[in-house]
Amino acid sequence: MAGRLTTHVLDTAQGRPGAGITVELWRLDGDEPVQLATAMTNGDGRTDGPMLSGDAFAPGRYELRFHVGPYFAGQVQAGGGTGIFDIVPIQFILTDPNGHYHIPLLASAWSYMTYRGS
Repeated sequence: MAGRLTTHVLDTAQGRPGAGITVELWRLDGDEPVQLATAMTNGDGRTDGPMLSGDAFAPGRYELRFHVGPYFAGQVQAGGGTGIFDIVPIQFILTDPNGHYHIPLLASAWSYMTYRGS
């Protein structure tokens, strides 16, 4: 079984999936970051496929960049404004070439968190 990396976004303030958010995957090993993939979250807040899988999956340092600014700019937040975050970067290390890594983003216009999911 080849490894894979998946993600999703939940809008914690609205209690719904974060749909229409651009997600980029970057490899951080080496002198300069290398962009590997770009996807947009669907109606379930998930990308339609893994961000990384198959022969492209390799142990190393990576970063997911979630472009939440445009998503929250389309909403009026409690207390006014559209939030403070534009791009949320999450850096991580993949070690198991056969592992399933799921890294979700739980976000509002004012805060975010993540964890290793299943």
